[in-house]
Amino acid sequence: MQPSEAQSTLDYTIDLVTSHFVNVLYFDLGRYLIAAGAMTAALLIFRGYAKARQIQKRKANRGDYIREISSSLRTVFVFFVTTLATIIGVEFGVINLKIDSAPLLTVAWHFALIVLLHDAYFYWIHRAMHTKRLFKATHLHHHKSRTPTPWTAYSFSTWEAAVEAAFVPLFLLITSMMGIAFAGFAMFLFLWNMIIRNVMAHAGHELFPAGWLDIPVLRWISTTTHHDLHHSSGYNFGFYFTWWDKWMGTEHPRYAEAFNANAKPLPFPKVTRQLAERVSVICAALLAAGVTLNGWLIAAEPGLI
Repeated sequence: MQPSEAQSTLDYTIDLVTSHFVNVLYFDLGRYLIAAGAMTAALLIFRGYAKARQIQKRKANRGDYIREISSSLRTVFVFFVTTLATIIGVEFGVINLKIDSAPLLTVAWHFALIVLLHDAYFYWIHRAMHTKRLFKATHLHHHKSRTPTPWTAYSFSTWEAAVEAAFVPLFLLITSMMGIAFAGFAMFLFLWNMIIRNVMAHAGHELFPAGWLDIPVLRWISTTTHHDLHHSSGYNFGFYFTWWDKWMGTEHPRYAEAFNANAKPLPFPKVTRQLAERVSVICAALLAAGVTLNGWLIAAEPGLI
């Protein structure tokens, strides 16, 4: 879509921003609130399991939560700006994002491609932000959360938020220049996968099952303990996977030991009335949130997917 002859490029851009403003803000804010809120609710409802798998003895205090949520709202605004910029790029034809349905195989390889490249991008910018020259200005704020919580996921400084948010538009610009019409649904899956994995990494309780590291293929997928050790020790810079840390020698030497200590085998619970009530509460809350947000998170805003 291009501006009409009677409409200047600036006016057309302002119209685009105005028309997409609310939906984009809801989308970026909604992903954070739903993912972090659902994880918090699950840890409260299944607090017996959570307590048994708590990674650190220290608990986050009220000040930690206030700092994390307030700075995460700032991050949401930064993500909102880059999402709007991406949509404007699509409208002007600079970014080639295929909104129409794509074959399942195309969605699958596009999703795999963006996850693999984002993992590499995250590892190396993370390493860079830990250098003495950049740490204080970019990454120190995130490390104020010595004991991570689900709300730590977006607790970034403005500079770090901008660097993190830059990946998607840069990725889409490069793929567009290569002649790849990236599948919109693959992008939709990626954005949700990114926030869910982010919240899982900062949950503060080991979410992966005992024996996870005993299976060779699964060792490459990072766990909650893997990232929690980063906050407490400075090792482990990877996001989705552990291979960059293994290849670069930055994985915590006692990672497997720490994971096995945290991932305690838990017996399958008896379905008591109290447990059933807890499960029904969280399911009802998630269903209500999904129904409420359905229009602008799933189908109503094609520019987002």
